[in-house]
Formats: sequence, structure tokens, C-alpha cells
Amino acid sequence: MPLPPALARFNKKVTNRVTRPFASRLPGFGIVTHRGRKSGRTYSIPVNVFRGSGGWVFALTYGRGDWVKNVLAAGGAELHTRGRDHHVTNPRVVHDPSRGSVPPPVRAILKVIHADEFLYVDEPG
Repeated sequence: MPLPPALARFNKKVTNRVTRPFASRLPGFGIVTHRGRKSGRTYSIPVNVFRGSGGWVFALTYGRGDWVKNVLAAGGAELHTRGRDHHVTNPRVVHDPSRGSVPPPVRAILKVIHADEFLYVDEPG
């Protein structure tokens, strides 16, 4: 896992609550809404997301957390980014040490934290 679990817990309890109101409007960020695979509960979390070929690319800065497992199990999710809603499908985790699917400044940051896994999703046309 690229970033420490303690930081992930802090972000889940504090940072996500602070960033959620504006994350869906900032470049490189969005809100993923997914259903818990065990609880059935609906969750909405801020994420790093970028436009990809035919869909979107999520930088997995904490590795394959619960939200990633939930999206994979469900076969899709809802994404709200740049003020728009998108239904995304066909999720798959891709290991990419080149980090070529994200903009160069982001690529540099992900390299520093050793994050080289991404969740790719399609947006049906």
C-alpha cells in the first residue's frame, strides 16, 4: 500500500468530510458513489480521478481499499466530477509503473508515494 494505513484512517474520518463539499468541482477530483458489498449501504467518497480513453482513471493512492473492492464487485458506480454525473462500468485494476494515464504533475507525486495502481472504468456512450 503506497500510503500508510493510519493516514488512510485519518483521511476517511477527517479529510474526506472536509473535501466532500467541493471535491466534485475541482480538476483531478470527484465523488464516487458505490454500494457496500456486505452492508448494502450507499457510500460517497472523494477520489482522485482523471479523464481516460473512453472513461475515467482513478489513482489508487491507498491501494485497493474497500471502495475499490465494492466498485469491482458491483461492476460499476456513479461518479460526480466537474459538476456532472457519470455512470461508469467495467472496473478493472491496472498496475502501471509508468503512471502514463495521469497528467505529468500528478505522475510525479504518485511516483514519490510509490502509487502505481489505477482503477480504470468505462463510460458507456
